[in-house]
Order: sequence, then structure tokens, then C-alpha cells
Amino acid sequence: MRITILSYCLLLLTLVVQGSSKKEIEQKKLLGHRFLTFNTVVRVNQIEVARDKNVGEDERKQHTPSQAIKFRTAIETGYPGARITWAFSWLALHDTSFNYRKIRELVVGYHTKYGDEITFIPGAYFANAYNSTEQVNKDLHDGLARVSEIVGQGYRPNSVVAGFLSAPNLEFLAKEEGIHVCQGNIWSQYAIDNQDGDGSICYPYYPSTEHFCKPAQGSSDFIDCVNLDGWSMDFLAARRAGGTGGFNSRMGVGPIETLYKYGEEIGIKEMLHSTAIQFDRGFDLNGFAWVTNCWEISLPIDVAGLTHWLNKIKKRWPDTQFITQGEFGLIWRNHYKNNDFNYRFEEIGSGIGGSDAGMKIRWFMNKNYRLALLGSESKKVPEMVIDFTRYDLKATEPISATTRNWSLMGEINQKQTRVQDKPKFLNQLNTSAKSLIRRHNLELVKSSIK
Repeated sequence: MRITILSYCLLLLTLVVQGSSKKEIEQKKLLGHRFLTFNTVVRVNQIEVARDKNVGEDERKQHTPSQAIKFRTAIETGYPGARITWAFSWLALHDTSFNYRKIRELVVGYHTKYGDEITFIPGAYFANAYNSTEQVNKDLHDGLARVSEIVGQGYRPNSVVAGFLSAPNLEFLAKEEGIHVCQGNIWSQYAIDNQDGDGSICYPYYPSTEHFCKPAQGSSDFIDCVNLDGWSMDFLAARRAGGTGGFNSRMGVGPIETLYKYGEEIGIKEMLHSTAIQFDRGFDLNGFAWVTNCWEISLPIDVAGLTHWLNKIKKRWPDTQFITQGEFGLIWRNHYKNNDFNYRFEEIGSGIGGSDAGMKIRWFMNKNYRLALLGSESKKVPEMVIDFTRYDLKATEPISATTRNWSLMGEINQKQTRVQDKPKFLNQLNTSAKSLIRRHNLELVKSSIK
């Protein structure tokens, strides 16, 4: 009897430590709060094209138990009580070597101790660039089953990490796997890394069955899987294509483009600048704020920078809720039953890298369009449209496994890779575009559109 009671008590303790139940998560409020989510990826190969085919570097040497411990300790030291999301690739879930068996054991322990989320990442990113829709669905089903097997006690993650994930696969997650949150979008990524996907909005949305970058327009094209961005970006840097002008377009809160590129002092300065875009002005404009980051444990970057960034967030925005991406997505889903959001963002450049000092960018994002206006803080540079992407028009995804380019480019795209992308004044947009903008952003009508 003593053993039975002890086991029961340990089970209750485990359930308490593991974090909130789905019902409790959905009772949490979205508005009035700042949220921070953080993902890490554990893989064997840089890009696992298929279960038995790899592209890129073998990362076995970088994935060690000591590295995993050092990484998780850095997060707890920087922000005590944080809950993060661990995404395992297919090979990392099945590798029988000591290091991977030990890492899986450690992460299950972190789930019990901290409430971390453990999930699957198909292809170790970019699954649709290499695999058919049907194969990705099979990988999602089998990978999630393996996660449940490893964690035990009927565990099921609230989300999936994917980098990019096509609309049919997102629909499969929602309808067949019962998972309603996915990091299935990398906002603004174009001409860099191994897949392109510019054209979406950067905050959560329900995707359309037509294209994962397009917010659903109504019940007929609605996918009940909240699509999340992977990294919060510096909007000014992100308007570039790849490394245009010698500036990395992916600069934001991520470590590669900040800490690795500039060192800790300047790197953290830019990471905090990108954080403040959301937690200061973004919070005022939208009524809530969200920052998200991903840091693969294989990166050759000192995790001391991670601790310092998190510690500064804790001090500057002490009310921040540092939770798993699955929790955040469900909180958003409970508040928004459809795509009736109207996001707005503003940034003045940090002067670091492609974040031009003195330049000002404003973004407007809703289910019908995204619109970016670029000018200067002093107003000496007139504000012009650098992106206008309509979502009320028909969109079509590529056939899975046929191309790396999954972007949804509209009338004007921020990357300026086409002749038609030349910036123009708001009043130069056509009548249909101006009419659509009037429905969502009256302040622009009064000031700029005639």
C-alpha cells in the first residue's frame, strides 16, 4: 500500500509540474499580456530529406547530453520557470546511440520538471521542399506517435514545429491528428537557407486551404490549425532578399544573425531592439504582444548570450509569460475564433546591420491583406508602399517536392525582386486596393488615400 500511495503522489506531482492542462490553457487571457515562446531542434542531420536520405552536415558531434544540459540550464538561469518547446527530427527520435538516447531521456525529464513541450519536426525543416504531401502526412503521424511513446503516460503535444508546412499538411494535423497549433511559417524568409516562404503575416492566423501563407477568408477555406512564425524579426532588415547589400535579412531575435555575427554586446542590443518592437509599441497597438525564437542546440554559439538576453527581458518586461508555443497558440485560438484580427506594427531602425538608423516602417496585417509603409523618423523621406499583398484573391500552392519557392507575392513585395515591386505612394494604388484598405485602416484613408 505504501508503494501504491507513493506512486500516486509522484504522479500527482508530475502532473502539477508538467504545466497547465488544455482546459486551463484555454482559460488564460490573450489581451493585456506579453508572451515569449522558444523552440529548439534536435536532429541528426542538418536536413533530413527523408527517413533514409540526408542533405547537409552530419550533426552527431554537436548533439551531446552535456550540450543539452548546458542549453537548458542557460534558459532556466536567464528566465526561471520558463517552458520551452523541443522538436525532434525523425532520426533523432529513433537513433540508438548513447548520446541520442540520453538526450531523449533528459528532455523527458525537462518535461516533467519544467513543463516543456516535446514534439516532432518533419524533415528537420523544409519537409515540403523534398517530400510529397502524403509522405509528410505519414511522417507527421508516425513521428507524433513516436513522441508519445517516448514520453509515455498518454502524452500528446499541443503543437508541431515545421519551419514551413503546406496547407494540406496543416489540415491533416487539425483533422486527423487533433493538433491545432503549428510553427508552419517563417515570416519573410526568401533567398536564404533552403526554402522560400515570404508573403504571410507575422502573427498567428488560421491558414487557408489554398496556401499556407494566406489567412483563411471564411468557413469554406478555413483550417483550424493556428499558424505561427518561427522567429521574431527586425522588420527593416527583413524587407531585404537574402543577403542583399551585405545585410542578413533574417536579423531579429535569432542568435546566428546577432550574437554570432556581432558578438554579445551588439548582438544582444539588436535582440532587445527586435523584442521591444513587439513588447513596447506592438503591445500598445495590438493589445497583446508575442516574441518567438528558435535556437538549435547544435549552434556553435555561447549560450551565455541566451541567458543574458532572457535576463534582460525578465527585468525590462517582468510580466512576460514564457510558455510553450503550443500553450500560446491555444490561448490565441481561444480568443480568436476566426481571422478577425487587425495587427499593426511600427519600428524605427536600430542602426545595426540592415536595421537602417532613422528609417521607419509600419506594417498593417489582417485577413484581407498585408501592407508595409517605409519612410523616415524625421519624415524627410516620404512614406511609400513597399509591400501590398492581397489575401482576398485566389492563391495556389506549388506541388509538394517540386520547388523550394513557396512564396505568396502580391502586387508589391517587400523584397523588391521584381520590376513591379518598385515602391509607390498610397494614393497611387488602384481603386480596388484603396477601397479594401479603407475597410480595415481608416487612419490611412484620412492621412494618405484620396
